[in-house]
Amino acid sequence: MKKKRTVVKSEDCHKSVSIPATPMMTLEDYFISSIQAVEHILKYRFKDKSLLAAALTHSSYTDSPSYQRLEFVGDAALGLAFGNFVFITYPSLDPGQLSHLRASNISTEKLARVAVKHGLFHYVRHNAPALLAKVSEFSVAIQEEDDDISGYGGKVKAPKVLADIVESIAAAIYVDVKFDLQLMWEVISPLLEPIVTLENLQQQPVTMLYELCQKEGKNVRIQQRKNGEKNIIVDVFVNGKILASACSEQKETSKLIAAKRALDKLCISDPMLMNVNRNCDLLSGVQETSGAKQKLIAICGKRHSPEPTTYQQQLHSYKTPRKWWKKTATKEQMELSQEDNHETGTLFSREDKENLSKLGLNSLI
Repeated sequence: MKKKRTVVKSEDCHKSVSIPATPMMTLEDYFISSIQAVEHILKYRFKDKSLLAAALTHSSYTDSPSYQRLEFVGDAALGLAFGNFVFITYPSLDPGQLSHLRASNISTEKLARVAVKHGLFHYVRHNAPALLAKVSEFSVAIQEEDDDISGYGGKVKAPKVLADIVESIAAAIYVDVKFDLQLMWEVISPLLEPIVTLENLQQQPVTMLYELCQKEGKNVRIQQRKNGEKNIIVDVFVNGKILASACSEQKETSKLIAAKRALDKLCISDPMLMNVNRNCDLLSGVQETSGAKQKLIAICGKRHSPEPTTYQQQLHSYKTPRKWWKKTATKEQMELSQEDNHETGTLFSREDKENLSKLGLNSLI
C-alpha cells in the first residue's frame, strides 16, 4: 500500500520565504527549498547540506536530528569569533569594554532580533504551535520598541529558540568549513549587521544610572509595584524624589525604560552630573573616541582644571584656555595653578605643552 504523502499548501508559507509558488508541494520539497533560501540569505552554499538541515530542525520535530548539538558548538564558536574580532579591532580596549561589546552583539536578545530580521524561523521544522505563537508575538512587539534599549530587552522577552537558530546556523557553517573560525566569521558576520561598535555602543541604562549618581553622591532607589494582574510599574527615586516611572508586562523592561527616562531628565536638569554632557552623549549613542580629545581631558584633569563645557564640541570651538580658565576656575584652583606652573606662568606645564604640540593642538597652548 502506497503511503499517503503529507503536503503543505504554498499559500500557507510566510511571505518572506523565497520558495517557488506551486499549487501543492510536499514537506520534503518545502524543506529543501527552505535550505536553499537560507543559503541564499547567507550567500554561502553548504558542502554538507545535512548540517544546515539539522540547524533548521527544532527538537519538537522528532523525525530528524535537531539543532541542539549544533547550538552547543555555535554558542562557543560565535562567542570566540566575535571575541577575536573586537580584540583585533580595538587593541587598546580593556576587558570590561570588550565584554560589553560582545554582549551587545551576540546576546540572546540581539540574536533573536537577527533571526526575526531575516525571517529564519519560517524555515525551521517544528511541531510546536505554542512556539510559533511566542515568536509571532515577539516579532510584532519589536516593531514598536525603543532602539536605545532593544539590545537589553523589550516589552516581550525574546524566545530562546530564535537565538538558538542563529547559533546553530553558525555552528553548521563552522563544521562545514572544517572548523575554520575566520572563514565562519566571514560568512556569518553579515547576518549580524548592523554590528554594534564602540562608537554607537549603548551602555546599560540601569548600570549607567547607578554609576553616575554614585559618582556624584546621589542616592538611587528603584522600586516596583503591580498595576493590575500583568503590568509592573517601576519607579526611580533620586535623593528620595521620584524622577521617572515606566510600566510594562516585563519587570526588566520597565526597569530599563524607567532608568532611561531618569537619565534623560538628569541630562536636562543637571548637565554637570553627566561629566559635562559626556555621558548624555553616550546615552544618545554618541561616543567620542578621538585620542587627542581624550588626552586633552586627561591633561586638564592632571592640572586640576575643569573639563571643556561640552565634550562633543569640536576642538577649534574651544575658548582660549587662559581666558576660559579665568572665567571658570575657583580661587583655590588658580592658586594651585600658579604654584604648579611658576616656571612657565601658563595654564599648562612644559610637559603638557609638549604633549599638546605632538597632538597638533598648538592653538590651545
